[in-house]
Amino acid sequence: HARHRLAMELGDQLDVTNPPIRPSRRDLGGRRASALTGGGTEGNEQLTSLTAVALLLLLITEGVTILFLGPLLAVHLFVGLVLIPPVAVKLASTGYRFARYYTGNAAYHAKGPPAIVLRAVAPVLVLSTIVVLASGVVLLLAGPSERGTVLPIHKVSFIVWGAFFAVHVLGHLPRLPRVLRSDYGFQAHGTPGRAGRQLAILVAVLAGVGLAMLLLGEFPQWTRD
Repeated sequence: HARHRLAMELGDQLDVTNPPIRPSRRDLGGRRASALTGGGTEGNEQLTSLTAVALLLLLITEGVTILFLGPLLAVHLFVGLVLIPPVAVKLASTGYRFARYYTGNAAYHAKGPPAIVLRAVAPVLVLSTIVVLASGVVLLLAGPSERGTVLPIHKVSFIVWGAFFAVHVLGHLPRLPRVLRSDYGFQAHGTPGRAGRQLAILVAVLAGVGLAMLLLGEFPQWTRD
């Protein structure tokens, strides 16, 4: 009896009869997937906001080059190319929200649409963004010989973009710090999918740098004069 009691006590201490349940491969895979793609409507908003921060930093740099376009033309061209993949991520995240809302997804309906003014400026902002970037790439590849035809399109689309972008920023900027604090503040709860969102921004910026490096050989035709 003493031996039996001793065995029972040791079993309880070592938890032999109730060993810890290890998560299955499926559970681990689900957790990894959630770390990369989870978050739902909040994760989508976090991705949009995080991309917006990266774009604002790049756009501020691009704005400085416009003020000193002569000596900083090469930087202007480089940053303009770097902008393209992050802009694509931003359009994808906002486009996904648009599609989910207007296809009747319950979660996105509960979250609600952006303010009516922001919805009104969005189509022109998207179109002018695409025209500015596309015309810039065409100018870079075609060279100064197309300055008389493509450059006016680039300038006019930039002016239109600037006006609508200002409305867009003023509408979203007050909300941006609060959204980011929920994922990166001192008391952040960590929305699922944060690692995936960070990876998406990093890959987009690196892809932009890679694109700029790939087209670096086209810069001299604009900068040698």
